[in-house]
Amino acid sequence: MPFTVLTAEFMHESNTFSRYRTDLPQFAIDQLFYGDEAIRVRRDANTELAGFMDVAEPAGWTVVHAVSAHAVPGGRVTKAAYDHIARVILDAARTNRDRLDGVLLGLHGSMVPDFCDDGEGYLLGLLRAELGEEIPIAVTLDLHAMVSETMVRHAQVFVSYKTYPHVDMREIGAHAARILDRAMKGEIAPRTVRAHVPMLDEANAGRTDIPETLALYDRAREAEAAGLLAVSVNAGFTGADVSCVGPTVLATYDSRDPQAEAAARRITKDLADAIWQGRTRKRNVFIEVEEAAAEALAWTGDKPLVIADYADNPGAGSYGDSTALLKGLLDAGVKGAVLSPMVDAEAAAELHRRKEGETVTVTIGGKGAPDFGGGPLAVTGAIRKLSDGAYVGDGPIQGGLAHSFGPTAVIDVDGIEVLVVSEAQQMVDLQQLRAFGIEPTARRVLTLKSMQHFRAAFEPIAGKVIVCDAGALATPRAERRPYVRAPRPLWPLDKDFERD
Repeated sequence: MPFTVLTAEFMHESNTFSRYRTDLPQFAIDQLFYGDEAIRVRRDANTELAGFMDVAEPAGWTVVHAVSAHAVPGGRVTKAAYDHIARVILDAARTNRDRLDGVLLGLHGSMVPDFCDDGEGYLLGLLRAELGEEIPIAVTLDLHAMVSETMVRHAQVFVSYKTYPHVDMREIGAHAARILDRAMKGEIAPRTVRAHVPMLDEANAGRTDIPETLALYDRAREAEAAGLLAVSVNAGFTGADVSCVGPTVLATYDSRDPQAEAAARRITKDLADAIWQGRTRKRNVFIEVEEAAAEALAWTGDKPLVIADYADNPGAGSYGDSTALLKGLLDAGVKGAVLSPMVDAEAAAELHRRKEGETVTVTIGGKGAPDFGGGPLAVTGAIRKLSDGAYVGDGPIQGGLAHSFGPTAVIDVDGIEVLVVSEAQQMVDLQQLRAFGIEPTARRVLTLKSMQHFRAAFEPIAGKVIVCDAGALATPRAERRPYVRAPRPLWPLDKDFERD
């Protein structure tokens, strides 16, 4: 008899320092699909759900897909939005309870709703209360998950991404589905152990394009090859001031194997120790605005200079509207450049009241937190493009998925094309420029609001990549953010301590 499996995706990375909230419309703007419609939209893309279906279809599962809900990182999720999406999942569990053999969820691991510190742990607790203790629950997580003890208590299987930039979502979904399939067949009885490290995040935020951090994930793969079901290294998320903040290492093992638990505890301890021992070895070199502008002015390479506006990354819940780096480029007289995106719905609306080709003066940016990355900036320029903001990605992260910046305009300000958008997205795909008349390979300088994901699509076309800290909300200078709920001592907020 084929198995019946409840699936769902519910993902948000919550920056608790943001003064905004993430409500249901933010999920609808990004991706909010129910049932079979979600499978149709996400089945053939690089998604967890595609990975689930890669296993489910040949195995003959009956899939009850509740919802796929994704919102761009931002402030805490409102209770109304959380309750709505969680209710869809719980209603599907309740309706199908008597025939369910397993549950497979694509979660983030750093979702913080208004009413608690641990959105994923709360959801898993509700599901466990609804379904009882016997039904296996398997979960995929983002590499930047903050995994609580509650999460591990309520689900048996965890598999996290092993790439940053994240390009293995489908692969990880299939990995979790294969473990669940074996559990439902009775071949294994999975359990997961957890080790936590008292740091805000892993020293290089989980970057798998550098040897120091890649070594952690290579060791995880080696442990899986040696018999553990899954080993996950979660780098944590510095934008959340919560009780479960910090990196974790998870190992899912077969509890029927007398040697497996010891092996699981050994690898989680070893990798947690390695994360702690590497806490001072940062690879990113963060340069100031003036240095970035000077390098842009002098750039003569035949491929673009890419400047990552690290601290204003919407993918970390920053506002995406800081102006310090744009002002620095303008003051230096940089030409042939792009800055993308500038998240400012008011400015986008004002530009849309004009026509392409007009020269206008408009005030952009600086609305989210002027003391983080610069206040509003008045600029004069020619409108090059007006658009509804829709595009379809074609790169390794967003390939095949439709997205929208909302009402969007390109304004050329003294030789710098600024992509002014209404909805926050970080830069991860070349179509985020090409769809709006900007050919990235034909520009001297590309300034991208992103920390790391931009590398998947933009590094192959770059002559050089530099990383700028212009002081916005996601600044690597963590001491600028007022942590209150995070447990102390905690590296690097506290330096003079040793972990237990």
